[in-house]
Amino acid sequence: MDTAAQKASLPTPLLETHRADRATIGEWFGCALPSDFGDWLAEYRFARETVALLDKNYRAYLSFAGADRVRFLNAIFTNDIKTLKTGQGIVSLFLNPQGRIQAEIETYAEADRMLCISFAEIREKLVPALDHYIIMDDVTLTDESARRGTLALEGPRAAEVVRHLTQIDLGAMAELEWRAGAVGPLPCRIVRRSPGGNPGAEFICEQSDLAQLWNTLRDAARAAGGGPVGYTALNSLRLEAGVPWFGYDFGEKQIPHEAGLEKTHISYTKGCYTGQEIVERVRSRGQVNRVRRLFRLTAPEIPKPDEAILFESKEVGALTRAAYSPAFASNIANGYVRREQGEPGTQVIIAGSTATVVSPRPQE
Repeated sequence: MDTAAQKASLPTPLLETHRADRATIGEWFGCALPSDFGDWLAEYRFARETVALLDKNYRAYLSFAGADRVRFLNAIFTNDIKTLKTGQGIVSLFLNPQGRIQAEIETYAEADRMLCISFAEIREKLVPALDHYIIMDDVTLTDESARRGTLALEGPRAAEVVRHLTQIDLGAMAELEWRAGAVGPLPCRIVRRSPGGNPGAEFICEQSDLAQLWNTLRDAARAAGGGPVGYTALNSLRLEAGVPWFGYDFGEKQIPHEAGLEKTHISYTKGCYTGQEIVERVRSRGQVNRVRRLFRLTAPEIPKPDEAILFESKEVGALTRAAYSPAFASNIANGYVRREQGEPGTQVIIAGSTATVVSPRPQE
């Protein structure tokens, strides 16, 4: 996960800015992004206690125009696209006909098009996969990944900082609602996102404005007692809160119910979409054989992905992602196990030591 930056498939446009700040660069979501800015535990506290500034330039941006754009996306994504009004957004999955997860995609409604946001590391596969379904539809797909970028503020004081910079009240917005705004002279789309429990914001702007926007947000975050946060801290925070990451905790090996996404990423009333038959079959059956769970570890070292999970000396699953957790005061990890071993309190063996299934601890 945290590897040499030169191995990353795509560097953040802010790479030199981060290096000037003496950031350690690693590979995250297949991209060169900051692992830390010198003290990841201090950065962790920014996110929990004040405000964290994040570089989220691991994304792909796809625009869909044409009269059939809403009907088209509604027919291939798992969530209800047709009910979106301008200024609203929703998160969905793109499945194959066997119900396996091909992508996690956010969709935002504009007056004359839909903007879909996914992951840069799958862009080269995702674009032709989506284009494959455009047959007789009046739909034009445009890849805008080269011109857009995203920064984010989150934490208990994020809404206060956003209001100071933009006069936008995040408390008056629904999750994934967006508004056109500006930070000083820089126009941007401001999206409410609250992954840690507190209202936060993503700023989507032109890549040419990213460096100036980063500097402005960094100064504002520092003035509020926070600052830039790298992905070592973010990895720990998301694991603690039980937030799964696409490409790490779920992907083409999983169906939505295994990954625990059936309540957040799927509409059961919207009608047909690719992979729906499998999703409905699993729902009617009422359970899956494998489930994603969080484990509190006693192993002194952070285990690697794919580390086996043992129960009564038999392999019952494998890990996906791990980190040290200040909230649990131990190493923790996500992993998949058989449903029978997924109850909180169940003890298993990971990396030769005892581990326990625990419930997530969302940010307070």
